[in-house]
Amino acid sequence: MTKEMAIYANEYVKNKIYTIRGVQVMLDSDLAEFYGVAVKRLNEQVNRNAERFPPEFMFQLTDDEYDSLRSQFVILNTTSRGRHRKYLPYAFTEQGVAIKKVLIILKICYIMYRSFNHD
Repeated sequence: MTKEMAIYANEYVKNKIYTIRGVQVMLDSDLAEFYGVAVKRLNEQVNRNAERFPPEFMFQLTDDEYDSLRSQFVILNTTSRGRHRKYLPYAFTEQGVAIKKVLIILKICYIMYRSFNHD
């Protein structure tokens, strides 16, 4: 990665960090985009590993918090069909983002392992 690309990536991530409840967090949709997975799949994995995500690592936004974010930023395109969220987003703290990264790496390792064993 070139220095220019690293600077761009750093700024891109910084722009996806919000302060909610006095804590810096990233939203599930931004993490899903960053990791190249669907939000639904990211949240399914979180639900399967709920014991690894205590409240200080992750929390679900309230209606008011989500409405406030929507009014501050264009995070929902209301003119497109199928773009509305069915559930309120999750917010991940720095520790939650780190745990999520480990889970994704473990899943990739498992897929690679299964590929070697032809199961």
